[in-house]
Amino acid sequence: MNLSVVDLSPVPDGGTASGAYANTVEAAQQAERLGYSRFWVAEHHGMADSIAGTTPEVLLGHLAAETDSIRLGSGAVLLNHYSPFKVAEQFGVLDALAPGRIDAGLGRANGSPAADRALGTDRHVQNPDEDHAEKIEAVVNHLYDDYPDGHPYSDLKIPRSDGDTPVPWVLGSSPSSAAIAGELGLPYCFAAFIRPQFATHSFEEYREHFQSSQLAGGVNEPQGIVAVNAVCAETDRDAARLRSVAEASYKRMQRGVVGTRPSIEEAIDELGGVPEPTPATLDSDEWPRAISGSPETLAGLLEQLTERVGVDEVMIQHIVANHDDALRSHELLADGVGLT
Repeated sequence: MNLSVVDLSPVPDGGTASGAYANTVEAAQQAERLGYSRFWVAEHHGMADSIAGTTPEVLLGHLAAETDSIRLGSGAVLLNHYSPFKVAEQFGVLDALAPGRIDAGLGRANGSPAADRALGTDRHVQNPDEDHAEKIEAVVNHLYDDYPDGHPYSDLKIPRSDGDTPVPWVLGSSPSSAAIAGELGLPYCFAAFIRPQFATHSFEEYREHFQSSQLAGGVNEPQGIVAVNAVCAETDRDAARLRSVAEASYKRMQRGVVGTRPSIEEAIDELGGVPEPTPATLDSDEWPRAISGSPETLAGLLEQLTERVGVDEVMIQHIVANHDDALRSHELLADGVGLT
């Protein structure tokens, strides 16, 4: 299986965004050394105390200068906030800086009402799915200079390299996003750490709706990634201890407490103890929001989940309080899966 990473640029305890970005650079360089396929960075707004990843298009430019070969991308640019033309220009620049290494991950999400107002976002779009599909298609057409003659935008050109143009990906956590990816004939990445209950159905929708792409940059057959929250340690018990941060963070979100990250000790206290280790074998209808384990256990769990949805690439997301623990998790997992 292929492994990739999506990084949130978590702010270190008592630290700043500068430290968060330095850690992201170190994580990207490590992923490249270990043989990970991609390193994507996320977009979140209004969470400055815990997450510094607000502007992937800026951070990716820095990562391009600090790495040599790993594919870099957005996980995702939240297209509901922006002009498709401006997004295409940004990824054209990134392509020129790192030819053949850029993935344009396109998604959508609303944040807090205040953050959306500050971004100038209309939260009440009449047909959200249609609007999202049109924006994705517009980004691709701009990026590949693929508007037909006579179109108002046919003379707009995007500065970029003369090699492989950024690969567009549709990112989502629902069957509706899967259907959009299929109908446009684009690769699809499902965020199972957000809505794991829709993982299997979403990939079914993707394949059912898939049409060989008429878009430049599309694919001729379905191509997918499943993104999971997963953390690895030397033993199943140690990994469950690290996973407690993700479990407690989710419970806080359920209570309406957003943008905070507990320490391991705080998480264990809030949960009433260390979570039980993830079982080595999942029930056929079981898809936890977060999983953990030793290298052997976690490799087996990821194999079960990828087989269930029919993909051969996993993107790892995690909420780990300590940067060294996060790096060690990536190292152990690469060993467990057998990356070279």
